[in-house]
Amino acid sequence: MLKTKTKRVATLAIGEFRAREFWYSCHRCGFKVGSEELRRLVAKGCRVGYDVLVRVGHAFFLESRDNRQIVDELRQKNVSASRSEVSYLARKFIVYLVLLHKTMRKETKAFLSVHGGYILHLDGTSEGESPHLISVLDGITEIVLDNVKLPSENADDLIPFLKGIKAAYGDPVSVVTDMGKGFLAALREVFPNVLLFACHFHFLKNVGNELFGEENDTIRKRLNSHGIQGTLRRRVRTLNSRIAKAPGLADTFLAGIEGEDLVKLRALDGFAQVLLRALLMWVLEGKNQGQGRGFPFDQPLLVFCQRLSTAYALLGQFSQSGLFKSKKEKKLCSTLLRDLLPVTRDSALNTAVATMLEKVEVFNRLRVAMRITLPENKRGLNDDGELCNMKTIEKEVGKFRRRVSADSNRMKDNAYRKMIGLLDKYWDMLFCDPIVVHTETGKIIIQPQRTNNILLPAGFQNPQDPSETILGCTNHAFAA
Repeated sequence: MLKTKTKRVATLAIGEFRAREFWYSCHRCGFKVGSEELRRLVAKGCRVGYDVLVRVGHAFFLESRDNRQIVDELRQKNVSASRSEVSYLARKFIVYLVLLHKTMRKETKAFLSVHGGYILHLDGTSEGESPHLISVLDGITEIVLDNVKLPSENADDLIPFLKGIKAAYGDPVSVVTDMGKGFLAALREVFPNVLLFACHFHFLKNVGNELFGEENDTIRKRLNSHGIQGTLRRRVRTLNSRIAKAPGLADTFLAGIEGEDLVKLRALDGFAQVLLRALLMWVLEGKNQGQGRGFPFDQPLLVFCQRLSTAYALLGQFSQSGLFKSKKEKKLCSTLLRDLLPVTRDSALNTAVATMLEKVEVFNRLRVAMRITLPENKRGLNDDGELCNMKTIEKEVGKFRRRVSADSNRMKDNAYRKMIGLLDKYWDMLFCDPIVVHTETGKIIIQPQRTNNILLPAGFQNPQDPSETILGCTNHAFAA
């Protein structure tokens, strides 16, 4: 025996304890060895066990728990840790995960071969001037293969990364990506003989931007010029202060609505203030409407404009029907009408809204034909399309294309011509037949997924920690 060492350590299974470690050495060769059992529990130089490290990682990244909650949970397990230590352990967890991921590449490649290979899904994201987080995964098993932060999505930056993927996992069965020039150029350089397919989600996003992006920009500019959102928020704050001076007013108003007692409601002192506040809040909430897919699938500015017009019409009806009795109530209604009047009479805004409504209807028909991002479903970015034969989808999109092309009035608009051009350009990349691959167990038929969006873990969000600089979560890729 060479010596003994004593240190305080903590594991979830035991809690905090004092570990006494015996060190031995060989007189012949000088080899020294400590406790293998202790090393399986706690890394050298650390005071908390691997199980604590893993629990912090799961709680932080998969359960969206914040540092304080994790500290409280560990305390119940007789493990003391500060919030800063939890942040450090979360970062350390990701580093360990990355290292483990890289050491398992051979095993991962063998596992992918059992399924006939892998379908490479490539996507990236960035915020402002930050680096681009590029992620790749297998579309069959949904295993994240690798990710990296690059200065840009240019081909020169992407090619070395993709060559690393090729060296580790070989050529994919096919590739699914968006239509970014950098992505396409890099993929064709590294995987020249691999089938390349376009992500239906990204394709529709490009179509929508081309089709009515200009009208949406016009609407934004016109609304900003009027400053109507700020005006309405000021009116709401004024109404809030008035309503707050009458305790119970809002509750009585709601009770009257639930009981459908209109006579009682109209007799309520302060009825006009609560009614107008509810109307203004409904208008302002128009800018938060949508299915969580972002523009062009969601059109919050268009919804906001529609609600502004509806509110103006309702205020006019309220005024003419004699709903408001006192001078104060009538003045309040007149003030709001005066606020909305310039917006409702803005010819440029009205033209953009009317044109965009028509184009949105056409865009929705294409979404229905492609059986993905349907307006009525609630899956948001986790929408990977309806299960449907690709030939059926191709046939429906073909019908859509012929109808639009035959409309001479629409084809005078450059936006519709661009939409048809995108369909023609990417047609072969959109509609792919099932792929037959050969494995040790025989032939396997693989149908590439229609989108490179990945289902995020339910309720996932990155809470608050600087470790987000190591873990990347994107709208279209989840990478660790």
